[in-house]
Amino acid sequence: KINKSKKKTQANINYMSNSNKKVLVTGGNRGIGLGIVKHLLGEGYKVIATSRSGVVEDFNHENLDTIKLDVSSEESIRNASETVASKYGKIDILVNNAGIGPDLGAALPDRDSMQATFDTNVFGLVFFTEAMLPHLKDEGSIYNISSKMGSIACCQGTSSVAYRMSKSAVNMYTKTLANRLKDRIRVITIHPGWVRTGIASNSHMAPLSIEDSGREIYKIMQLPLLTAAYWDAELQEAIPW
Repeated sequence: KINKSKKKTQANINYMSNSNKKVLVTGGNRGIGLGIVKHLLGEGYKVIATSRSGVVEDFNHENLDTIKLDVSSEESIRNASETVASKYGKIDILVNNAGIGPDLGAALPDRDSMQATFDTNVFGLVFFTEAMLPHLKDEGSIYNISSKMGSIACCQGTSSVAYRMSKSAVNMYTKTLANRLKDRIRVITIHPGWVRTGIASNSHMAPLSIEDSGREIYKIMQLPLLTAAYWDAELQEAIPW
């Protein structure tokens, strides 16, 4: 009974501490992003979720705000960044989750899906992050939701070329940004696991729900990982680059 009481008290302390922290999650209106948003709210954080429409449909919470953002648009990035600065000041954590996979499962690359994938997964992530850096607190964190499919060391497949390449590019951005910000902000790459999101035709077979993914990603956010780590949320272990 004493141990349970202590755990409950510590949980309350952690919840109150988290309530002072602001987290921005891109693509927080569905899929893995929504799973992350819901779990963070459950842990007491103030969460700012972005979506192209500026809303999170069929979900409300007193600690949830939404911002309109299309990471493939320079104007949208600028407007969202200005909104964050004027409305929230500094944030503690940026979770770069927004991403697409139009060629997932495709045997060969094609120009249209390559362009669309890089516009969102790479250029969008990079330039929204750069726009947000002045609005991140010192000793804050950036978590880039990538994929094990971006690991060159682990690659044994031949399909989904644009998606794989985009995630490899995100991984390299994590490394270079971590080097640049090593004395100020921690930058981590996360593989969320195989999640039932609808992003690919076979995702209904995935072992993880979006709630599972949100919980496992949150576990990584609590680890004292060194900057530039590449971490598997499903297995809770490091991934070779």
